[in-house]
Amino acid sequence: MPAVGPRMAGGPRRPPGPPEGGPQPARPEGPPPPGPRREAPRAQQPPAVQQPEPDEPQAAPRTKRRRAPVVLAALFLLGVVVAGGAYTYLTWFSVPDYEGAGTGDVVIEIEEGDSTRRIGVVLAENGVVAAPESFVRAAEDDERIRSVQPGFYQMRRQMSGAAAVAMLLDPASRVGQLDVRGGVQLDDTRAPDGTVAPGVLSLISQASCARIDGQESCVSVDELRTAMMETDPAELGVPEWALENVSAAEPARRLEGLIVPGRYDVPPGAPAVEVLRGLLATSGERLEASGLVAGAQSIGSTPYEVLTIASLVEKEAINPDMPKVARVIYNRLGAGRRLELDSMVNYPLDLQALRTTAEDRARPGPYNSYQVAGLPPTPIAAAGREAIAAALNPEPGPWLYFVRCQTDGTSCFAETLEEHNANVRAARQNGAF
Repeated sequence: MPAVGPRMAGGPRRPPGPPEGGPQPARPEGPPPPGPRREAPRAQQPPAVQQPEPDEPQAAPRTKRRRAPVVLAALFLLGVVVAGGAYTYLTWFSVPDYEGAGTGDVVIEIEEGDSTRRIGVVLAENGVVAAPESFVRAAEDDERIRSVQPGFYQMRRQMSGAAAVAMLLDPASRVGQLDVRGGVQLDDTRAPDGTVAPGVLSLISQASCARIDGQESCVSVDELRTAMMETDPAELGVPEWALENVSAAEPARRLEGLIVPGRYDVPPGAPAVEVLRGLLATSGERLEASGLVAGAQSIGSTPYEVLTIASLVEKEAINPDMPKVARVIYNRLGAGRRLELDSMVNYPLDLQALRTTAEDRARPGPYNSYQVAGLPPTPIAAAGREAIAAALNPEPGPWLYFVRCQTDGTSCFAETLEEHNANVRAARQNGAF
């Protein structure tokens, strides 16, 4: 390829020809002779290298085409950064927030699975904090917020985010907690030493307490008892399999045994009927989960009968002895014999002792197992899972008697009355009663 000589900026373009220093063609003097102009053959001329004219912008368009997308991308990224910065500023530096610990009273509910963000929304909706972000921002560095349990919490209105976090984490702020233990009956009971064991109705009343409009508010035991006695059992939510028995029971005892052991959340400020309906719904789900309904059908019994037997087992035995005690009850029922259980005699009494007196056993009534054969008309207490399992699957054996023979509550079992009397004497010697 022929070499191209250097070109001065703005200078004229050198015409093609032989290289410098070679022979120069003679320039004719005067005008050229007339006639056709002869040109040298094209093959003999060196190829001309086309160079752009000084005023022809050929490289510039390609540069601009490559530069335009880059500029657009840079503008887009700049917009993202600006928008993100604005959002961060508005979210974390310009979040509305109240000052101080707040005033007044409000009860909020946290549900299962609520995130920190969702809790903030609930607080904001109830006027506790100015915005969800004020709570979220205050809680982000406190891992304890993840341990907040579902339930009801006593809060104040117009609290700062930090104050709301601190109050929510305070165990004293939790309200509406009901803890029912196995063996507890509806009404309070007194022991010979003067101590009083709160019944289920009293426990519900205590759990319903909260500060509302500056005053402590609770649903009373009398309100709960009236709701139980005067409201149709179906309207209260009594399980369908228990409706017939509950409707036939003495109104003051009709819900006995239907609120099983466990923890419940009682909505503070709710009326008595609503409170009982919520507890029965939760308890009914737990009874279904325990296998009571399906298990009763498999052994040819009814769920209410099994629940009643389980309540007797709960009152009479410690966990290891429950399957054997359940077997004694089934054996005596099958033989048509009276159950002769002190727990049944004690049930309607205000003062209850481990061993009943002859006077107590002489009192007539449907719960006097020394005078009446068969099961009591209702359960006599809240039966736990272990007692229900024992009633559904009693341990095989011929026993007809048992007595608590050890101070830890362990029972001794017997097939004959003679064996039983020997166990009673041993129990006395052991100081079991």
